[in-house]
Amino acid sequence: MKLIIIDRRHLKIIASVMIIVLISSVYTIGYNNSILSVFINNEKIIPIYCVDTDEKKIAISFDAAWGADKTQDILDILKEYNVKTTFFLVAFWVDKYPDMVKKIDSEGHEIGNHSANHPDMTKLSEDKIREELIITSNKIEAITGKKVNLFRPPFGAYNNKVMRVAKELGYYVIQWDVDSLDYKDYGVDAIVNRVISKVKNGSIVLFHNNATYITKALPIILDKLKQMDFEIVPISELIYKDNYYIDHTGKQIRLQ
Repeated sequence: MKLIIIDRRHLKIIASVMIIVLISSVYTIGYNNSILSVFINNEKIIPIYCVDTDEKKIAISFDAAWGADKTQDILDILKEYNVKTTFFLVAFWVDKYPDMVKKIDSEGHEIGNHSANHPDMTKLSEDKIREELIITSNKIEAITGKKVNLFRPPFGAYNNKVMRVAKELGYYVIQWDVDSLDYKDYGVDAIVNRVISKVKNGSIVLFHNNATYITKALPIILDKLKQMDFEIVPISELIYKDNYYIDHTGKQIRLQ
């Protein structure tokens, strides 16, 4: 048997060629998994912040963790404008307001997972991350009878560990590219101006269900979005479910 010795320089060249071949193969077959995200995003797995699309289509979302006194008003406004959105719910909010969960669902809005206890999930073990996700989805699904497949990390905090566990459990991990900053209580005009100045095709807008000025700002924003010819859809109707990759900015791009 002849022993072949490869020096370090040639080993690096071979490794580089293998990586290029792997990425090319993934693109060629349109295979979408974490491997593609890792290579494209310099080994960091990125959630979906927005979607690359030529259509004038966006999604707006509400995170619900504390309080529900404005939620009915939000639902009434959305119904008046015939708009369907996505609500990301925390498990303890679901426990406290099960009738409101039913109402959100019955009015045609999508419900996503926002964890069980609203922790910084990057500080949890894989088992604890898994537990946070499973508990919350089980509670939501018990009320609505519908499978939950969207997850938004609390505080927008994520790392590869969080992303891997979420993907293993079948979730699309969702962030946002337009933050209304409604929770900072800057006032109605500040919320409206921020959203309208930043929104674009494929945007995902972040609101909170119990922000101080949300019920006053929301109708103005919906009017302006309508004037701008944007169609507003739930997040699951905006994102691509397969044959995509996510660039370094978090934009979800369809593979050709």
